Amino acid sequence: MASGTTAPPPPASLKRIVAASLIGTTIEWYDFFLYGSAAALVFNKLFFPGSDPLVGTLLSFLTYAVGFAARPLGALVFGHYGDRLGRKKLLVLSLLLMGGATFAIGLLPTHATVGAAAPVLLTALRLVQGFALGGEWGGAVLLVSEHGDAKRRGFWASWPQTGAPAGQLLATGVLSLLTATQSDAAFLSWGWRIPFLISGVLVVVGLWIRLSVDESPVFKQALARAEARRTTGTDGPEKLPLVSVLRHHWRDVLVAMGARMAENISYYVITAFILVYATTSAGVSRQTALNAVLIASAVHFAVIPAWGALSDRVGRRPVYLLGAAGVGLWMFPFFSLIDTGGFANLVLAVTVGLVLHGAMYAPQAAFFSEMFATRMRYSGASIGAQFASVAAGAPAPLIATALLASYDSSTPISLYVIGAVVLTLIAVGFAKETRDRDLSDVEATADERPVPAAPADARVPSDRGSAPPCPRT
Repeated sequence: MASGTTAPPPPASLKRIVAASLIGTTIEWYDFFLYGSAAALVFNKLFFPGSDPLVGTLLSFLTYAVGFAARPLGALVFGHYGDRLGRKKLLVLSLLLMGGATFAIGLLPTHATVGAAAPVLLTALRLVQGFALGGEWGGAVLLVSEHGDAKRRGFWASWPQTGAPAGQLLATGVLSLLTATQSDAAFLSWGWRIPFLISGVLVVVGLWIRLSVDESPVFKQALARAEARRTTGTDGPEKLPLVSVLRHHWRDVLVAMGARMAENISYYVITAFILVYATTSAGVSRQTALNAVLIASAVHFAVIPAWGALSDRVGRRPVYLLGAAGVGLWMFPFFSLIDTGGFANLVLAVTVGLVLHGAMYAPQAAFFSEMFATRMRYSGASIGAQFASVAAGAPAPLIATALLASYDSSTPISLYVIGAVVLTLIAVGFAKETRDRDLSDVEATADERPVPAAPADARVPSDRGSAPPCPRT
């Protein structure tokens, strides 16, 4: 029987694991964010022509939102098999699916060539992207969280989170370079395809690194304990991870969903919707808006590990609450700075917004991982994170664009984000602190495991002496 405490891996091994998760998530988010930027700048013209420019953008963002709709399905499928088979296998599959779909988008014919089939094909590939990303996040953060030690888990687990700004940085950087070196006609004709085709090369690199790491030792121990219980007849048939999560961790799922509202909505307003608002309402050029997001994403990447390290010292909840409250207070100054049209003010607006967002995003990986037992952790963390994205990140650019079209003002958009902040403050406020948990000790309690029928005068054998019970959250 495996010991209840797992020694942290050697520093070189842990760094390799962090690098594998970081590079993989960077590629996945590059693919996902590339679509978002293209939806704001290109797809409205190539796949939804003939409409009013703002209506075309709305239709383009609608296909963008479809990717979010597929993320809960990816969370369910990848979470189930990730809790049954392991984290590594599913991470390789998610990378292949995401990279393949993105590469295929770069080869798609436009509306001018195949008519209505073009947006249909685009939407189908967006669904594949969303499905893959729904399974990617949970596996990547768990692989790092379950390899590291409790004292620095917030710091190490925050590194896969930097894959989001790194992917944003890479996607925005490539687009910015192309728009700066090409005419509008050349970019719309063929230049927009280059960033999508680059994904094929990135996937090969990501697979090479991701295949070199070992499975999580915490998962191996939990699997060995489950096998031992089945062999000795202590347990009956093992329940599906989804069933166990919804039965015993439904409160944690709700906390995770609520925590994601402000984080997810604010991020897509700050990084995706800004490309619409700055160019249509503030009169800023497309290149200027892209450069501002590029600079801010670099700062975002740098501050996430610092916020993660702070959560190891003061706790996940205080850092998360600080970020949520800060984003809510920043929304009105955010749009006021953009309205000036100055590049420095634009950079300041986006950078401060992303720094505050990082205070939520950095501790999120460790916070969510620490809520769930090992054999249902992939499912629990993924479900909580990805189901929230359907109500949060998916419609955020769409709702923000619709509010702008209806009211011709940023005030309703600010109030929309502030409403999400209130939900997050309530959810995280009711959560319990998880910073001091040892993931190797977080096991299903006896009432979470099926017990075979026994005579009334017989005692049901238990292994609770060998595995400490799961702390209630």
